[in-house]
Amino acid sequence: MSTESTSAGQLLLEESPNYMRKNRSVRTALHSKHAQRAVLMAAGYIYSGVKGDIKVWNPNVEDDDYSVSHVGLTSGGRHDFENIRSGWMVNPKFYGDRVTRLFVYWTVDGSNQTGCFDLSCPGFVQTSKEIALGAAINPITLPGDLTSEITIYISRDAVTGNWWVEYGQGAYLGYWPRELFGLLAAGGAETAEWGGEVYSPKLGQRPHTTTAMGSGRPPDPVWGSSGSVKRIRVLENSAELRFPEYVSTYTDEFNCYDVEYWSDYMPDPEFYYGGPGRSYKCP
Repeated sequence: MSTESTSAGQLLLEESPNYMRKNRSVRTALHSKHAQRAVLMAAGYIYSGVKGDIKVWNPNVEDDDYSVSHVGLTSGGRHDFENIRSGWMVNPKFYGDRVTRLFVYWTVDGSNQTGCFDLSCPGFVQTSKEIALGAAINPITLPGDLTSEITIYISRDAVTGNWWVEYGQGAYLGYWPRELFGLLAAGGAETAEWGGEVYSPKLGQRPHTTTAMGSGRPPDPVWGSSGSVKRIRVLENSAELRFPEYVSTYTDEFNCYDVEYWSDYMPDPEFYYGGPGRSYKCP
């Protein structure tokens, strides 16, 4: 099995969909009552950076749903938190197709009144002239054949206080200005996060949505057939990225989207997550 990291050159500016003209008013709430997470979280420090290698899949997603795999940073309370994140997403309502695409997202009030994907509202400032937000990511992981990963690094500029998104090695997509935030402008984030999230109006009821998270398979650290994040790193009160000292796993519905953290006898712990949504375990 070969492993390939999608390079900046494979995400062309012209590949970005034309959603900006038709979906300018779209604002979708992450962490809402219609969203379910399966994540690894780090807390206990103030974080000025988060990084991870995210395996790229193309999960099944229903028309009104979306599925994301990401790294992110959060500060604040349960209902009015500030959050920034980036990774890949399948979102047919927003993008108009079921292609796996690069995204960024932000909110300063728990997605109640603020926040959006990509450039669909004022906030994120794109600086790259080579990589488009919403660009299709290729290749996609093929089970038993090709493993595709993207590396996302979100970090705070110590001088300006802006939060930058780096794709791969040295390809900066752009930044969230310091002025957008309150808590995140104060110096860092309270928690760092890696993993997946599914949004659907059908969550919390039966029948459950069939929208998948990760690859659509439960966590699989043995064969690697599920969603995963490797080379998990944070930037704390130093200039060096390192594995976080304190981590914990969290999932809203383990019967639908589960988690598994592998750390025993491993020099570099790994996080596996995902699931198919509706199944015999998740009716």
